[in-house]
Amino acid sequence: MGSVNHNIGIDLGTTSIIIYIEGKGIVLNEPSVVAVDTETGKVLAVGEEASRMVGRTPAHIKAIYPLREGIISDYNLTKELIRRFLLKVYSSVIIKPRVAVCVPSEITGIENDAVIEAVSSVGARKIYLVEEPIAAALGCGLDLMQPAGRMVIDLGGGTTDVAVISLGGQVRHASVTVAGNAIDEAMTHHLLRNYNITLGKKSIEMLKKEIADCMASPLRNITGEVRGRSLVTGLPQRLQLTSMDLLEPIRTCAEQIAACAHSVLESTPPELAGDICSEGILITGGCSQLRGLDDYLSKRLKLKVRIAEDPINCVAIGTGRALEMAGVLQTGFRDATPGLRG
Repeated sequence: MGSVNHNIGIDLGTTSIIIYIEGKGIVLNEPSVVAVDTETGKVLAVGEEASRMVGRTPAHIKAIYPLREGIISDYNLTKELIRRFLLKVYSSVIIKPRVAVCVPSEITGIENDAVIEAVSSVGARKIYLVEEPIAAALGCGLDLMQPAGRMVIDLGGGTTDVAVISLGGQVRHASVTVAGNAIDEAMTHHLLRNYNITLGKKSIEMLKKEIADCMASPLRNITGEVRGRSLVTGLPQRLQLTSMDLLEPIRTCAEQIAACAHSVLESTPPELAGDICSEGILITGGCSQLRGLDDYLSKRLKLKVRIAEDPINCVAIGTGRALEMAGVLQTGFRDATPGLRG
């Protein structure tokens, strides 16, 4: 496959799965969605193909997101999703790969087993589980082995993970189920309550990416148009919205993320807190690109906050790189190869 070691890193996200192969880089980035025929139980499609079917299929074909708020809600569909994606990007039957999977921090033992079984089914010779903040830090190129404190906030689809890392391990860590999906839901409820309009998932996503702003003001106010369905008439409706119109739900979610980070900072040892004051905070994940979030967190936490250079892919990249550090990482990384787990 073009790589001597055949190392594969998988970012198992609530909204998307990203796969990195050493020597090739990012080889797959597709939605974590499965299209299922509810009458037969058959999986019809996964990823992009399944996403295109959302809202456009007969009632018996259902789009299911088997990972919700950082946990696996459907064991079998998650296993099938991982299996199909791995078979899509890695087809060698001669050399079995080493696979590291980045898992949500609050994942349970049963959910771990679903991930491990799925990866085993495609012939991995070694399987490792990596926690998100460790993977994010490695993917951003941070030297985790230094005796200095680094703070990373990984903002995904289902969860936000906050960690202080030093000497190859997590010193302090917290997680909150407020991230991209929660922001989508907050905007959806806000529009229902205040404008009597319901929007589709893709329209909400567009609003979040193009109009929403954590630092919106009368002088910093973007306008855009959305199309949805009026709850009053039941008919299609166009609506002009501005950043200020969306500030309330956006700011509510941003404050919960800031509160989680603040709680981690409060419990951080003074020596490491001093390092963080000097170096600032690194934010990663797709939700880190929400307009104004870095400025809001910086203002709220009174620290420098910067967005990673490749915020969407750095967790998958870091997951693959973790394999090179299997012997030195202290926490947030473990060998989960069947037969070797204790």
